[in-house]
Amino acid sequence: MITGTVLGIIAIILGAFGAHGLKAVLPIEAIQTFETGVRYQMYHALFLLFVGTTSLVVPKYKTIIFYLVLLGVLLFSGSIYGLATNALSGFDFKRIGFITPIGGLLLILSWVILLVNFLKTNTK
Repeated sequence: MITGTVLGIIAIILGAFGAHGLKAVLPIEAIQTFETGVRYQMYHALFLLFVGTTSLVVPKYKTIIFYLVLLGVLLFSGSIYGLATNALSGFDFKRIGFITPIGGLLLILSWVILLVNFLKTNTK
């Protein structure tokens, strides 16, 4: 619950920063890319809040989902933030761009685990 809330707060802050702070220094395509990272971070913050508050997900799966989402958001959204603001930093985030799809895969797996949980619950 705390992690979902913190990810949500950070997503709102980064969304406002992207919309207002980056507007003057980045092209629209880079801002749109940045917003994609924010959007997926917020989706998964809400996902963690749902998983954390529902009794429909068994504790074992809650734990797995938590770690998949946390690492997935860090890799997916984090790398997108870096790639979108690449022109502003001294580090070439394109060199680590390969972690973006790894993070995306972890996010997909978290949803698959939720599906497995529901399928197992429905068969009992």
